[in-house]
Amino acid sequence: MWSLRIEGEATVWPKFRRVAQAMKGPREADPAQAVVNQWPAIKAQIKAGKTYALGVGSRGIRSITIIVKQVIDLIHAQGAEAVIIPAMASHGGATAAGQRQVLAALGITEATMGVAIDDDMAVEEVARLNDGTPLYFSRAALARAGVIPINRVKPHTDFHGPHESGLCKMLVIGFGKHVGAASVHSQGFTEFYRVLPEAGELLLRNVAIPGGVAVVENGREETARVRVLPNATMLVEERELLAEAREWMARLPFQQVDLLVVGRLGKNLSGSGMDPNVTGRWISRAATGGLQATRLTVLNLTPETHGNAIGVGAADTIPRHVFESIDWEKTYLNGLTSTELAGARIPMVLENERQAVEAAIRAINGRKPAQSRVVVIRDTLSVEEFAISEGLAEEAHQLGLTLEGPWESIRFDADGGLPSVAGISLR
Repeated sequence: MWSLRIEGEATVWPKFRRVAQAMKGPREADPAQAVVNQWPAIKAQIKAGKTYALGVGSRGIRSITIIVKQVIDLIHAQGAEAVIIPAMASHGGATAAGQRQVLAALGITEATMGVAIDDDMAVEEVARLNDGTPLYFSRAALARAGVIPINRVKPHTDFHGPHESGLCKMLVIGFGKHVGAASVHSQGFTEFYRVLPEAGELLLRNVAIPGGVAVVENGREETARVRVLPNATMLVEERELLAEAREWMARLPFQQVDLLVVGRLGKNLSGSGMDPNVTGRWISRAATGGLQATRLTVLNLTPETHGNAIGVGAADTIPRHVFESIDWEKTYLNGLTSTELAGARIPMVLENERQAVEAAIRAINGRKPAQSRVVVIRDTLSVEEFAISEGLAEEAHQLGLTLEGPWESIRFDADGGLPSVAGISLR
């Protein structure tokens, strides 16, 4: 890997300061009790002596272990049994072992939950869309008396519609495993606004689904609401929860910046590695809007992503260690399954983190690096506090952001690493 040579005068870096913004949404103080309070919505559908399949996915939901364990306890209290099904489509490299590994990273194991995990990747066709597209569903889940998806409802990273991430998508995509996900994604994200509701209604009629457990998080990524939704009203109520999730979702307050530095990218943070609702870098053509960043640099992959770097294609520059830690099989499989190949493209690769940031900031037209408008975030789940350069100070004041601490010079370590900026950890 070559080392970047900057011609002309040395880069004069801007100074940075930590800022904080107020996040929206309530906080559910006791998620487990919220499940208990809502359980009557489907309690009558749980029969003693039967076994129910609980769908659990691959996202970093704050209270997921608490909520799943409470559902298991409630099922056991009714004399029934539960088994966990990894409902995450092709994540984890589309292998049983990989999906167990993803669940374990979330704290979901047979030991912690006290029930078995059935990681069988086999599926069966259960219905067809109006255009003939087959819908597949986990064979392991179909073998049980009923299916209960447990998932967070939130805006999706690749399309907009009445149903985005949530129970409906978990049923259609997650429980479809790799085969089912590939079948539905063949429609393309531009068609998901109609495909998901149609497919969800078909599954609710053709698969035994007593109901599901929906979680909405606030702008601080805390549990804001827990709802147990019965089969009959699941799709209608999920649309209402999506509206709340969209209102409370954390975003960066600026319209345009010269450079956005993202400390960490990973599948545990977003289905797209870094959420375009925050970065404004949409891979899919089915969604637009948000921040306009002239350049974007990614500095690290999370350990929990296990080398899956989908979304790295939205960046302009990365350091060499990110490139070398990419598991291309997982990344390409994710891109092929979603049919959005741009997320697996390779940005400009520089020797270290300093050079990755320096290349991006010097590629900004019409403004010298010292005056550039730069935002630094740890990741797209962590935007309550972030760092800004001096070029954004006036706008930050106008937006009512709270500036904390003094203006600080950017500090790279001896190896050209950038562990933090103005107190914001990037690792």
